[in-house]
This record gives sequence, structure tokens and C-alpha cells, in this order.
Amino acid sequence: MNSLRQKTLSLKELKQQARRLRSETATDSAPISHSKSLEMIAHQRGFKDWNTLHASASNRPAFEKLSLGDTVSGRYLGQAFQGEVAAIRTIRQGQLYHVSIQLERAIDVVTFDSFSNFRRRLNCTVDHSGVSPARTSNGEPHMILEL
Repeated sequence: MNSLRQKTLSLKELKQQARRLRSETATDSAPISHSKSLEMIAHQRGFKDWNTLHASASNRPAFEKLSLGDTVSGRYLGQAFQGEVAAIRTIRQGQLYHVSIQLERAIDVVTFDSFSNFRRRLNCTVDHSGVSPARTSNGEPHMILEL
């Protein structure tokens, strides 16, 4: 995957870049249109056209602290883990996100001595600070990501 695509900015930032490009490249004899500057920004970022870049930016969650493929660590149901972010989905813009983490090694998420439940993938809802609003019976968050 093109490394430029991994660092896609927000639509607002992309449009600001297009405006700056238009004003910087404009001359009295050959000004470029705003749509042309949008297309140029898309091509610079490795996309076929502005519509493709727009769709990509629109579908990205705004969870700025975490991206697909990032290595993360933290605690899930009291167990330390390390893994890779496999999915992020916005639930409530700027407030809640569903994250899926593929663990490097399985963890036992049960503390009962005569029963085990090992997991290699964790799915949880977290807030913008990486802490889940859901709590265990002792009041601890289900997941705490170290961001």
C-alpha cells in the first residue's frame, strides 16, 4: 500500500491544501480551477482521483491516536496484552470507537482457577483516551489502551 495513503488527512485539511496549491500555482495567464487543484492533491497522495481520496478520507475514523496496523499494548479484563490494531470503527464521532486487536499471543481473560478462556483477538469499545466505558464488577474498565 502506498505510504501516502496511510497518512490521509481530514477532508478539511485536504481542501485547505488544494486552496493553497491553487493560490501558489496560479498565474495571471494560467490560473487553475479548484477542481483541478483537488485532483492534483489526490494524485500527489497516490489516489486515482479526488472522488477516491474523498471516499477514503470520509471513511476513516477520527481516532487520531490509533491507526490500522499500529502495535498497541494495554490491559483487557485485567490481563496485559500486546497486539496489532486490526480494525477501528467510529461509533460516536470524537467520543466512542470500536477497536479490534489481534494479539501477539493469546491471553486468558478468566480469573477463575478451574476455567480458562484464551483469546487471540479482542473487540471492545473505547473512548478517545483508549479506555472502555464498560466496567467489570469491581469497577475496572474492560480495556485500557496505553496510547
